[in-house]
Amino acid sequence: MCYNTSKIYGRRFFMFLTRLFSKNKSFAIERSKTCAFTGHRPEKIYGKEAHVISELRREILSAIEDGYTIFVSGGSRGVDLWAADIVLELQRENKDIHLVCAIPFPGFDDRWPMDWKKHLQLVMKKADHIQIIEQAYSPGAYQKRNEFMCDNASRLIAVCDGRPSGTRNTIEYAYARGVPVRLIEP
Repeated sequence: MCYNTSKIYGRRFFMFLTRLFSKNKSFAIERSKTCAFTGHRPEKIYGKEAHVISELRREILSAIEDGYTIFVSGGSRGVDLWAADIVLELQRENKDIHLVCAIPFPGFDDRWPMDWKKHLQLVMKKADHIQIIEQAYSPGAYQKRNEFMCDNASRLIAVCDGRPSGTRNTIEYAYARGVPVRLIEP
């Protein structure tokens, strides 16, 4: 059977993937063992990707040493997906590590380049749980996703240059909620 890829990567296909690959529909997030990620898109840290990925790996390993076993990625291009990749790689050696994808709404990746869409789909396929925050786009969907991550984590690993952004808003929200932030400067 042949599929039109412009339709297959739309909202219905995204929902299909979510149902198909969510391994544990009743996955419990234990806040004291949960670490979330936030960070800039790749165009904001262009040329510094290797440094950021190396620092993410260092912080994730530190979190694991500190007893964190659940890692929440917002699934966005750049830092979110790079961090998810690291967690999935480490999960091969340590089955006690879990990845949760917190997706703001189905189809949030509709305007992404195809390589990033495929990257997200691969991460979602391997994730232990997919949490969809809103059923459709709303002006506050991304902020609600970020708040969900901070409300369910006891550590936030952030890649931020300090400029006004969704990442900085997430860091400020985490501080307001008493969530410690491990800051990586790109």
